[in-house]
Amino acid sequence: MAPIYDCSVDSELLSGMRLARAAIGRGELVVIPTDTVYGVAADAFNPAAVQRLLDAKGRGRQSPPPVLIPGIPTLAALAEVVPQAVTDLVREFWPGGLTVVLPAQPSLVWDLGETRGTVALRMPSDTIALELLSETGPLAVSSANLTGEPAARTAAEADGMLGDSVEVYLDGGEAGAAYGPVDAKDSSSTIVDATALAAGTGPLRILRHGVISEEQIRAVVGDQLAAAEKIAEPTETPSDA
Repeated sequence: MAPIYDCSVDSELLSGMRLARAAIGRGELVVIPTDTVYGVAADAFNPAAVQRLLDAKGRGRQSPPPVLIPGIPTLAALAEVVPQAVTDLVREFWPGGLTVVLPAQPSLVWDLGETRGTVALRMPSDTIALELLSETGPLAVSSANLTGEPAARTAAEADGMLGDSVEVYLDGGEAGAAYGPVDAKDSSSTIVDATALAAGTGPLRILRHGVISEEQIRAVVGDQLAAAEKIAEPTETPSDA
């Protein structure tokens, strides 16, 4: 049975973080708290680890995981183009519950799945997640649940679904408490697709409504955000911590 470390206890925090770093380095999976939901994390630059993450969740390569990063400067290192509107959004909402999809740097040596040359990036607002990211670098992180099940908001919920497929669980208390439920569902991040804007072929689009509202986004970028439209339910809902 994989251990759960209570990060409110100093000794467990130190042990849990040390073991989490080591597990990531070995290509294993770690469950971490974020400000939205709990995430299952893997080394973004280790293809076998990313595949292990997808297998643990029961997801295919057509649903690549987002990448959590430790700070805004990493955005330019991983994205080929960062439009000014995206810069404005991340300055307003990072660290926090906004995920942006951008063209990935073509020089990156990674395999996140069938990304079509894009990457979904977020800087979380959680001290445990940020401390781990500062030591490991970018992590592929998807919500810590089985596909089709509600996103975990506690380490225990994540353990109940993912079990021994994860090496270390870091318990940071209830996730998403600062945001509350969104549409009576969960507290997942809002996903904004900026690929058309980066290519000069269209505006920003909201792929998934989450803790950052459309009104908040429009207040920053104005008419660079596409007009509100009914978003069809995808075959497989994007899953992001």
